[in-house]
Amino acid sequence: MNQATATPDSTAVRTALWRALHLEVDAPPHILDDRIGLQLAGPDADWRQRPDMNEYATPGVRASIVARARFIEDLVTEQADHGVGQYVLLGAGLDTFAQRRAEIASRITVFEVDQPGPQAWKRQRLVEFGFGIPEWLRLVPVDFETTSWWDGLLANGFDATKPTVVASLGVSMYLTRAATAATLRQSAALAAGSTLAMTFMQPVELVDPEEQAMHRATDAAARASGTPFISYYAPDEILTMARDSGFKTARHVSAADYTQRYFADRTDGLRPFTTEELLVATT
Repeated sequence: MNQATATPDSTAVRTALWRALHLEVDAPPHILDDRIGLQLAGPDADWRQRPDMNEYATPGVRASIVARARFIEDLVTEQADHGVGQYVLLGAGLDTFAQRRAEIASRITVFEVDQPGPQAWKRQRLVEFGFGIPEWLRLVPVDFETTSWWDGLLANGFDATKPTVVASLGVSMYLTRAATAATLRQSAALAAGSTLAMTFMQPVELVDPEEQAMHRATDAAARASGTPFISYYAPDEILTMARDSGFKTARHVSAADYTQRYFADRTDGLRPFTTEELLVATT
């Protein structure tokens, strides 16, 4: 991640482009409608020619990206309806929930936690395109190598006594197990009624056989780009870590769960990969 200069993180850009590609190449109904991320990223006109945007090679990845985002947005909406008033995104990247779903976001306080450089770049882009930074959106710059995200939240108006939704998407595979365990312990100390949603990457032997070649290729590409995946978890393992950290409940949301919820009526075969799945834990 680029901390020193105000440039977007390459992983965040790739995620934004996959979300846009879903709208361009997959038939409706769309799982997520996100054109704003593409607008912020501002890629070259030939962005669809990038190898990682090959619409035929990556449908499972694309489906996973939009499924996890939709699941989190549904979770935040549900929790807001039950009175939860804070939403924290760890490693927010080019997430655009606050811009696309302002009718929900404006009812709560949204804290986007990210590295200082990329976040400064995003702040500038939001202002340039007229979205601005409303009072209920807090951009929290945190150098994860040297600073506690918890301290960053408290310095930006976070209320530790109120229930919160915390989301960490596409992050745990880049962190050591010790760092993920620390995040789990900190999140488990949130006020009663809080929820953590964290994606995790499964080891290659646990993903569907037809996905294993893509799993290895993605792993190799991450290493080559200088952002290697360093941690993989079996579902039972991440559930045990969550319970040991102090969460009252922990459940595994699988690709099959995503499929049943969002893809069951599709006739085009679009289905999320089993490579990255989701932990949902409550305090």
